[in-house]
Amino acid sequence: MTVEQWDVCELRLEGPADGNPYTDVRLGARFQYRNRVVDTDGFYDGDGVYRVRFMPDRPGLWRYVTRSDSPALDGRRGTFECTPARPGNNGPVRATGSAFRYADGTRYLPVGTTCYHWTHDLDEDLERHTLDALAASPFNKVRMCLLPTAEMAPPLIAFAGDTPGQLDKTRFNPAFFAHFERRLRDLLALGIQADVILFHPYDRGHWGVDDMTPEEDAFLLRYVLARLSAFRHVWWSIANEYDFNHAKTVEDWDRLGRFVQRHDPYQHLRSIHNGTKMYTYERIYDFSKPWTTHQSIQHWDASLTGRWLAACGKPVVIDEIGYEGKVGRRWGNITGRTLVRQFWHGFAAGGSVGHGECYPAQDPDGAAWISIGGRLRGDSVERIAFLRGLLEEGPDDLAAARREGSYLLEYFGDHQHAYREVTLPPGADYRVDLIDTWNMAVTELDGVWQGSVRVELKGRPDMAVRIRRTG
Repeated sequence: MTVEQWDVCELRLEGPADGNPYTDVRLGARFQYRNRVVDTDGFYDGDGVYRVRFMPDRPGLWRYVTRSDSPALDGRRGTFECTPARPGNNGPVRATGSAFRYADGTRYLPVGTTCYHWTHDLDEDLERHTLDALAASPFNKVRMCLLPTAEMAPPLIAFAGDTPGQLDKTRFNPAFFAHFERRLRDLLALGIQADVILFHPYDRGHWGVDDMTPEEDAFLLRYVLARLSAFRHVWWSIANEYDFNHAKTVEDWDRLGRFVQRHDPYQHLRSIHNGTKMYTYERIYDFSKPWTTHQSIQHWDASLTGRWLAACGKPVVIDEIGYEGKVGRRWGNITGRTLVRQFWHGFAAGGSVGHGECYPAQDPDGAAWISIGGRLRGDSVERIAFLRGLLEEGPDDLAAARREGSYLLEYFGDHQHAYREVTLPPGADYRVDLIDTWNMAVTELDGVWQGSVRVELKGRPDMAVRIRRTG
């Protein structure tokens, strides 16, 4: 057997199907390459089938041996050859300083969107529309939920059962996970990271998945980690709007975050997402805690990105800043221009900002993009693509480049300046470009500049200046 580096090696084993294999049988395996040893959990996949998934991170010969309290599954040995990663396979994303890189060192610039429950209705046509829209978009990360909300009646749920309040939380539904995994593989083929939201506060006791016991939480997490952690493009969001869930405390979320950290053999990116009463208060998580790898923030003002970076130093991802659309909720009716402005504020300061759309009345699929995906309709998408293109021409770590004075983006937002005097870092020559962020145009100013430059803006809003050190 051969497996590509950072791809999935899967062992399929047959074992006991009587009783409750989810609780009665423990399975794992030890994988070894030379002196590197990785232990990983296995899982029951129904019908007497057990699986162990592993993501090898070194080319060469790997050996494995299974461990189980079931004699039929214990002590199974074998080898496989891990081949070097092919082009386009850069490994999992890691946080490095205030930015991100793939495991092979390639830069990763997160430009995300939100489709909370696009996989839950099992609507293959709608899911294909979503994937086609993503393929044509600038988005390379998708936030998506594992568990249903109170308003949903999905055909399948992660746990066994289909009756609200009566799910069997000692058993899982392999068919649900098989479908979820097919969509994960589709995202991987598109080069899109899957930011999997593990818990949320929107069930309100209906299905019984937002107020589970600590033991039930850990039971779910261990199974999900065993099934999904071998996919290199997975991120873990411990919760969406954690502070809106009144059944759990900050101590509970810390416990769950540490649990994921401890049981994920590959140390995928981990964070947790706050709720915010828009324009009233913020409740940002304490991202200095060691189990978090980056800052996943909800806030209405991306110009604060520099403050969050200075306070913590971990990468800032404003996963929710408000959604472009026309719904009656404060978070879902900002204009495309407003969203683009927030993207520019956040990225210019060295962070990243996430997209979402709420145009249900205009969508023949009947619901908003943030809910079930479908088609992208807003004015912001092509402008976000323009911004991503500009950023990919620049340095890997924009915040670090700003500190050292080699590359700066100065963004003026909705201000309508006649001109701006921009002070350049001393002791170097600079090229200066004027950027019309809404009309997607770049104009290079003549000459090489030192000290300061007067940029004529002529009362136009949505303008930015790009400053690049020459040589």
